[in-house]
Amino acid sequence: MWHPAADDRVLGSVCVDVRAGRYLSSLDALAETRGDFALRAHRSLVLASEAADSDLVERWLHEDPGPEAALMWARVAVLRALRAADAGDPRTEALERIALAACDRAAAAAPADPTPLVAKLAMARLHRLRDRAPRGLLTAPPGPWQLFAHILSLDPWHREAHHRFLACFFTRYGGSVTAAWDVAAFLGQRAPADSPLRLLPLVALVECYDPTQLLADRVWEQPQWRSTSLSIHRNWLPTVADYPFTPVLDLAYLAHALVMARCEEEARAVFTAMGPYASRMPWSVFGDPAAQLSRARRACGLPVPSA
Repeated sequence: MWHPAADDRVLGSVCVDVRAGRYLSSLDALAETRGDFALRAHRSLVLASEAADSDLVERWLHEDPGPEAALMWARVAVLRALRAADAGDPRTEALERIALAACDRAAAAAPADPTPLVAKLAMARLHRLRDRAPRGLLTAPPGPWQLFAHILSLDPWHREAHHRFLACFFTRYGGSVTAAWDVAAFLGQRAPADSPLRLLPLVALVECYDPTQLLADRVWEQPQWRSTSLSIHRNWLPTVADYPFTPVLDLAYLAHALVMARCEEEARAVFTAMGPYASRMPWSVFGDPAAQLSRARRACGLPVPSA
């Protein structure tokens, strides 16, 4: 099942309402996450993807302009700006201005909530913020370090913030392979051993994958990467049972790394934790995601669930 709500049943139900043009359940679903920034980030991001092609959020903001409406407006505005930029749309600059203003409005409405700032961080790759890097990085790549530091002051281990920040250094967004490696290693190593942020180097490994390189598919078998994957399996995977929703994307990166490292037994446990849910990343980097995922599951002796 590819739906991003996965087993968050509240979110799945709210997505149905959003597609029908109703926002009241979204308000309730987000209001109950005010003390759980990880869940708030997840739900607001998924809901934005459902609402971005309609005027639902604009109507919500007009009729009930609270912090949840402001957050959703920021999320939707950022998503529209990013889509426009990626498509080379001439309206990109105007949409960026709208999105930045929406993020600032949402942040002012809830100063302790990092989510609007994370939405703003997602746009950093468009205007290439060049703050000086802190000590501890080999390449010291400039980037949106000040905004990132502000977010970490509100939530030191915010998952989405770390992934958004790392993306600023990807080659497809104007960064470099060495910068991406450096930032991923720096952020991953400072995270607790049982944190999903330990996956960041594996994310960078997928991002930097080059099928034209000799033995590109064997990189995950190298001792460094096999050890990294097994450590995450040992320390983080047991914590997943306590999550309020299945972290499908993180599990997918771990399962992929373990399969590529030929650790099928450990990968089987990760697939089991995912249940019937799936994400297109990282599988889509290597070909058709459904085919790649099916091949990986079969390698672990698991059946392939229906779509």
